This record gives sequence, structure tokens and C-alpha cells, in this order.
Amino acid sequence: MSTVSTGRSPRSLRTPRTLRTPRSLLDRSVLAAASVTVLSLAASGCVVVHGEREVLPAATPTEAAEALKDFTAAYNKADKAYDRALDADYVTGALGAIDAARLDAGHEISPAGNPSYAPLEFTDARFTIPKKAGWPRWFVANADANKGAEARWLLVFTRSNAAEPWAVAYLTLVDPDDVPTFKTDKDGLAEPVTANSAELAVAPEDLSADYATYLKDGGGDVFAPGVHTSGWVAQRKKSAIKPGLVTQYIDEPLAKGDFAPLGLRTADGGALVFFATHHYEKQTAALGTSIPAQSDSVLALTTGEIKQSLTLEFVSNQVVLDPGKGAANRSVEFLNRIQGLTAAQGE
Repeated sequence: MSTVSTGRSPRSLRTPRTLRTPRSLLDRSVLAAASVTVLSLAASGCVVVHGEREVLPAATPTEAAEALKDFTAAYNKADKAYDRALDADYVTGALGAIDAARLDAGHEISPAGNPSYAPLEFTDARFTIPKKAGWPRWFVANADANKGAEARWLLVFTRSNAAEPWAVAYLTLVDPDDVPTFKTDKDGLAEPVTANSAELAVAPEDLSADYATYLKDGGGDVFAPGVHTSGWVAQRKKSAIKPGLVTQYIDEPLAKGDFAPLGLRTADGGALVFFATHHYEKQTAALGTSIPAQSDSVLALTTGEIKQSLTLEFVSNQVVLDPGKGAANRSVEFLNRIQGLTAAQGE
């Protein structure tokens, strides 16, 4: 997948702060909250429907298909040219941060463009569209692609007003058998879960902070064991201390603005939830030794000179199954996690 520069050097591990302006990662303005008034003519005259109060479908199937088409075209143009400006309007949040860094690194390495370019193509696209009041509006696309083996690609499209294009905030790949059955009404429309939902084992707005806390030592029973939970904690402990090299980790929640969690109710009473986190990895070499050699992609995103330490900054997006509060097993299960390097600093 992709990686992008945040446009600033990584912060000290001793004084971590959360990202202050989500769209700064893409050099774009923070989306303004907006409400849209939809006018429709009825037999009795002009009827005003307030989009900020009425429960409406986020999009029509035709609009969703067009959004996927527009995203794919923009993504391919940006990938071919290694130019983040070409898809900046069609990515946001976690994917926007990861994608921008990847394109920046690619441009630094190959200013003429991507020598290995192969266009991304989607087939068998299916859309899960929730109905809700107010903005932002969003929906999930589930498609096959010519990359990623047999996995299904899940893309979360969102926008904050009707004037802007749909942008993908989350993108992840999952096994086809792991895609849950969603709760839908008679019209096939899905039910979104609120960020503070008390009907789930963990409120979506708490998942990012809970995960950042969990990664410190792997304690508690919020998350089920797996590659991205107990497995990642064990891997970190194993690599934290090597001869001549110490690695420190800092994990932060990332859940505001364009990085807000988004979830859909599943048929079993739980929810499929997408959320983001922010991670730092600082490698410090002992006197007389040096930091291991880094890839061209890492060096392309590195500011400062790598002498005795290197701090890597990542943005991660993940998709989980969050059980209903009354479920027998209330542990949150990871389906997948994709992270990208967004900046690095040598000292």
C-alpha cells in the first residue's frame, strides 16, 4: 500500500502530541461542517427537507459506483506520476496520510514517476449504504481488485457536504469469509453506529485510545488475541532490545475530525468499525555502533541526519468486529490493520 509525509518532523518520544490538524497531512483545509437544504416539489407546493435533520441514505447506488470510479481514476493518476496533488481531493483521514507519504517518497526516489506502475482495477463492487441524519455522510464499498490476491477491498467513502467529492478515509483488505452480514432495512439500507454507542462492547470513539493503551503491555481483555494484538505486542518485546540497539514505542489515539471512527451495525447485534491510531518507533544505537541501514523509502521521508537515533512515525487504520454488549464473547476482534510510514527523523 502507500505512505506519505506529514510535512513535519516526528515529535520527541518524551513529549508526544496528537495530530493537531488532520488534513494538514495532505496540505488541505479541515473540512468545514455543513448542512444542506434539499428542496423538492410536491403537489401542495415547495417542500423543504433539512438534510441536517432528516434521516436519508448517504448516497444512491449509482452515486456510490461513480464515487468508486472517480477515486480509482484519481488514485491511478497519482500513483503513475508519484504526485499527491492528483488524488488529494479523493483521499482523507488515515488513507490520506498513508497515501500522501507513499507518493512523496516515490517522487523523491523517482521524480519522473512510478517505473513499476500498474493501474488498480476493481470488479464485483458491492455497496453498503447507511441512512442517517446530518453530516458527514459515508458508505462502504466492498470489491475485488487486481491486487491483493483473493482479499476483498473495503473502502470507506465520506464527505462533509454535498459540494465536495467523495473521499476514501479508510482502506483495508479482508478475507472474503470475514466480511460480516450487515443489518439492513426493507430498502437494503444499513444502520450506522454512533461514536458513543452504549450498545457495543466498546464504544467506537474509545477504540483508538483503548488500542494505544493495550499496545503498552497487552493487558486486559478488550481485544481478542491475534496478529494485530497479542502478536504485535510480543513482536515488539522481542525486537525492543538487540545488541547495540534499543527501540522505544509510543502509541497515540487518532480519533478526531477526518480520523473519526465509522461503524455499521451487523446482523448479529455487533458492528464492523473502522478506526485509526498514531505510532512512533525510536531506534537508538549504543555508542560505537550505528543505526541499521534503511530502505530508500524510509530515507526519502527522513529529515535530519541519522547518527545515533532514528524516529519513525506511522499512521495505522484498522477494521474490527465490535460485539454487541450482550454477546457471550465481548472481545473486539481485528480483521486487518494497514499502517504506513508518514515521516522519519534522524538525530
